[in-house]
Amino acid sequence: MAALLTTLTSIAAAGTLMFSSAVNTAAPQNDPNGILLVNRQWRISEDYVPEVRMTDVQGQVRRLRPDAATALEEMYAAAKEEIGVTLVSVSGYRSYSKQQAIYKRKLSNVGGSYAKADEYVARPGASEHQLGLAMDVGQKNSKSGLTASFGNTKGGQWLRENCYRFGFILRYQQGWEDITGYNYEPWHVRYVGKELALSIQEANVPLETYLLSLREETLMNIVK
Repeated sequence: MAALLTTLTSIAAAGTLMFSSAVNTAAPQNDPNGILLVNRQWRISEDYVPEVRMTDVQGQVRRLRPDAATALEEMYAAAKEEIGVTLVSVSGYRSYSKQQAIYKRKLSNVGGSYAKADEYVARPGASEHQLGLAMDVGQKNSKSGLTASFGNTKGGQWLRENCYRFGFILRYQQGWEDITGYNYEPWHVRYVGKELALSIQEANVPLETYLLSLREETLMNIVK
């Protein structure tokens, strides 16, 4: 992970990631591909507030950016038609302040240990949910909740194998923890668009690795 982050930092310094000068004030609207990398290393400003709408699906926190919302509705309808499972939305768009409140609550619950809190919750500015492009997905009438066991449910397995068809990627897979910085989350999907989702699915790599490869290829083309 250290080597990957070092390389990412070097590329960012060269200006090819198109972030603002300070990582923690990066603006998604300035990313030429519309795919901002958001994780513990690359954060977004509290000033970034995307346009979102309520998705027409079952669940709780159901707001997403319009393009992602439409794709989610199509994906849930397909799951119902193809395997008879009702997928539900658990948590979509979260503002910076909402993420801050969630993190503070977790920090209090673990006795003030930032290391322990970071194992479970993203710090404000480090969550993909603030982009309005990420959704935590559950299965109706399932007892798995947002746990690793969701990946073994009928809905969880279908989601892993099919979410790319609708422009989503399963963001935090097993074995990728050292790169993504987050534990295995079979319920967390991120919208990137159908074309890129297919490419990432075929490459079978984390978004960090895929974007790094894409940026390096772009840089090589520039210097040729």
